[in-house]
Formats: sequence, C-alpha cells, structure tokens
Amino acid sequence: MTAITDFTVKTADGTTASLEPYHGKVLLIVNTASKCGFTPQYDGLEALHRDYADRGFEVLAFPCNQFGGQEPGDAAEIANFCTLTYDVTFPVFAKIDVNGAGADPLFERLKSDAPGVLGSKAIKWNFTKFLVGRDGEVVDRYAPTTKPEDIRKDIEKLL
Repeated sequence: MTAITDFTVKTADGTTASLEPYHGKVLLIVNTASKCGFTPQYDGLEALHRDYADRGFEVLAFPCNQFGGQEPGDAAEIANFCTLTYDVTFPVFAKIDVNGAGADPLFERLKSDAPGVLGSKAIKWNFTKFLVGRDGEVVDRYAPTTKPEDIRKDIEKLL
C-alpha cells in the first residue's frame, strides 16, 4: 500500500510537490479555512508545530472552500491571512476539495484509512485532522471540534 508521503500535492504557488520530504516524520494533516468558527485553531496548530518540529513533526494545512464558502480567497490572500493573523510557519498548500468528484487523492486516502463516526468517509467540516505516523500510515482522525492541544498526547506517543 502506498504511504501518505508517496502522494504529490499542489503547493500554494500552484506547482506540484511530493510529500516524500516528510517521510519519517509525524504529520498532522488538516483541511483549513480562514473564515470559520474553528479558524482560531491555527494558534493551536502553530503551537504544536513549534513545540515538536525539532522532533520530526509537521503540520500540513490544505485550505478548502467546500464548507459554507469559508475559504474564498486565492493562495496569496490565504498565505497573507495565515502569516499576519496567526504567524503560521507550517506549510499551507493550494486550496483543494476534500469531498466529491474533485476530491484531492490525498484526502480520499486519508478518509479511506480513517473513517469518521459510524464509518462515514466524508469530511463534515473545516479543521478535520488526520494524524500520520512516521511510517506514512494514518493513525487517527479527529473531528473539527477537537482542539489541537487535545491531540498533543497522541503526537507525543509517535515522536
């Protein structure tokens, strides 16, 4: 089976990039939005990133506009918002779809490996989080209501 780090994704500038540089790291992959009630979670995500980056941990953010149109900006606007409002230093990739016919293959795999409540695969809202181990396999899925700091112990177990 293909590891999560074998996927390619679009970067904020529109180029294609491999996730291979993240091989051997613990990842928290999140679909994000700038105008959501959960947007303040960027603070918690950044805190996790800063606390654990030197131990092989990365947050990877994928903006998505599929939930209430809460990510309407282009890549430059999203990057500017993340940097100026939350001082985000982790990678924010290109805006993607996480559900439906146009769903990004990475998120199709994440949803398949870690279904939601009652086995549902669809992502229900912004800030759904997927924890990936150093081996590139999905360890767990967290609801949008799960605060980043509540995932800290699970991350520490993998580091």
